[in-house]
Amino acid sequence: MWRDEAADPPALVCQVGSTQLRYHLAAIDDLHAMLKAHGDWMALGATDEQKAAPDGTVEAWGRAADNPVGGWYGLRKGYRGRFGMYLPPLLEVLGLAELTHDPRNNRIRAI
Repeated sequence: MWRDEAADPPALVCQVGSTQLRYHLAAIDDLHAMLKAHGDWMALGATDEQKAAPDGTVEAWGRAADNPVGGWYGLRKGYRGRFGMYLPPLLEVLGLAELTHDPRNNRIRAI
């Protein structure tokens, strides 16, 4: 993952093999603020763009009309999903959150 601050809008780029996903760069700060306000563990709920995100998950929030960007944080149509898969580990590496590391149904909370 890396920042592309020259993009319009500024983007967080996630390279997964030959696939490149792009999210609003504001996603890092916005997700951390939401998790702080939430105050407890939250399920990740990672899923593809074509599938509905489980309610009350990071993935659902990353698509919600009432989040700070007013909808999808993903910038590239067809590759907007998986917000709940790729953003939480970044927050963990940045020291902003902690994750569970179970085989399935992982959760996150802000530090």
